[in-house]
Amino acid sequence: MISRRRVLKGGLALAGVAAGVSGGLVALRGYAPPVQGLACLSRYEYRTVAKLATAILPEGGAFAAGASSFDLARRFDAYLADEPDEVRSDLSTALALLEYGPVVYDHHLVTFSNLDDAARLAHFEAWIQSDDPLRRQIALALRKFLCLVFYDDPQVWPGIGYGGPA
Repeated sequence: MISRRRVLKGGLALAGVAAGVSGGLVALRGYAPPVQGLACLSRYEYRTVAKLATAILPEGGAFAAGASSFDLARRFDAYLADEPDEVRSDLSTALALLEYGPVVYDHHLVTFSNLDDAARLAHFEAWIQSDDPLRRQIALALRKFLCLVFYDDPQVWPGIGYGGPA
């Protein structure tokens, strides 16, 4: 028979390990500056979306202006404001998985937002081509959603030969 004292010690040890792991993940995430006027994204989610957007749609890429020229992360946030709570909750989970993807899947001690530009793009492209359906689904959905918001801007239309709505 296991004594109550031993169970309590084991429970406290397990709680300590869980606190250490979660504290370590928070420390790896690093600092994200406050962002005023966001409708749904936290400042950390905003940072993840901004870093992803600039990796997918960089300045001087297919277009002279890229995601940061349009503050695509803020537009992404504004678009989400009209979405149902379950969509925003799923997106929050997807962004957390992407942010901690290098730690969880690649066993690196760095989060997505703290990777350099080339490594960030390579990591995201690996998700798009992954055999894991969850990672592939998250990556494709995020890419499609960011492109939808980007190509919705009238400043982008001339670059794709679209004259605007009739």
